[in-house]
Amino acid sequence: MFYYLFDYIDKIFDIPGTGVFQYISFRAACSFITSLIISMLIGKKLIRLLQKKQVGETVRDLGLTGQNEKEGTPTMGGIIILLAIIVPTLLFAQLHNIYILLILFCTVWLGLFGFLDDYIKVFKKDKKGLAGKFKLLGQLVLGIIVGATMFFHQDIVIREKNPVPVVQESTNYHEEWTEVENPVFGEPVKSTKTTIPFFKNNELEYSKILSWAIDDINKWAWLIFIPIVIFIVMAISNGANLTDGLDGLATGSSAIVGATLGIFAWVSGNIVFSDYLNIMYIPHVGELTVFISAFVGACLGFLWYNSYPAQVFMGDTGSLALGGIIAVFAIMIRKELLLPILCGVFLAENLSVIIQVSWFKHTKRKYGQGKRVFLMSPLHHHYQKKGYPEAKIVMRFLLVGMLLAVIAVVTLKLR
Repeated sequence: MFYYLFDYIDKIFDIPGTGVFQYISFRAACSFITSLIISMLIGKKLIRLLQKKQVGETVRDLGLTGQNEKEGTPTMGGIIILLAIIVPTLLFAQLHNIYILLILFCTVWLGLFGFLDDYIKVFKKDKKGLAGKFKLLGQLVLGIIVGATMFFHQDIVIREKNPVPVVQESTNYHEEWTEVENPVFGEPVKSTKTTIPFFKNNELEYSKILSWAIDDINKWAWLIFIPIVIFIVMAISNGANLTDGLDGLATGSSAIVGATLGIFAWVSGNIVFSDYLNIMYIPHVGELTVFISAFVGACLGFLWYNSYPAQVFMGDTGSLALGGIIAVFAIMIRKELLLPILCGVFLAENLSVIIQVSWFKHTKRKYGQGKRVFLMSPLHHHYQKKGYPEAKIVMRFLLVGMLLAVIAVVTLKLR
């Protein structure tokens, strides 16, 4: 909104300083600050409202230390995060940008499914909440929409590097050597290329996966691309949901991942940095920096109230949306195959549940009595059972998250 307003003012009145809104870095900074203020100011009022309405967390007795103290803590605080993300994005981003429209749709879509789940738990007094099949259906539909948009929309393209410019010697010895004109990047092209470490040029073409079976692979590449998008959205969204079990863990982890993805978006959407770092150049994707700045600001502002001991929980309203945003954002900037590293904390939480359930069922079927790999899953509860204080577990998980973020950045240069 402000982008269009100040662009109009700059063109009509030529007032000094109004052109600063053309810079993504300036609007990203404004977005971060606004998001932080909204989450901290609205957060306090919303917590009081939730307490007044007695919208409290119902805690299952899992035999964990300090568990009963969380009983009655206001939940559905994800509303704070969603507002702190959406409002600054509407104020400072270019709203005609397809990437911005798609990520806003993702935020609202998963936020609504999370809200329904929390609403059923709190107001309908049904501890199970929204049936798991409906959550998966929501994630499935979102994956199809994101995948189809990424594949078919004409504005979602990449620009590949041209061969290295040729330097020729002039036949006139009185002149200096001249370089043949040759732009660094070629024309925009539709592509299912993505970034993956350790491969040649750090790139993988999804369409080549089916090239052995289909002749006109470019036309049918969506058959492999869209299912991959669906799987990534489901995995990361549910991973974030499982991670939201300790005060500040999901919020802090999401902020770390978001900040790293923001760096990727900024350099991928900048033709100079893309050339210098020798990474994929994606036109118009730099605008997502404004959105992800609001995302990080919202997480940090919410962490003010969600850190141990938490004054509010985000509920599924926040956790489903945070995971979905991270997944879709990574897909749009073509860094989704870095998520196993970058979102290692989410992945570990997911795998711990899968391993625990699978091994329990296997041993029960084979020996008649189920056995466990962990004392309790998700993984953070395993360490609680071992007697680690909650604050220490969260801090160590966040430190691991920071380390993984650095590794993810480093892998961009491993070829």
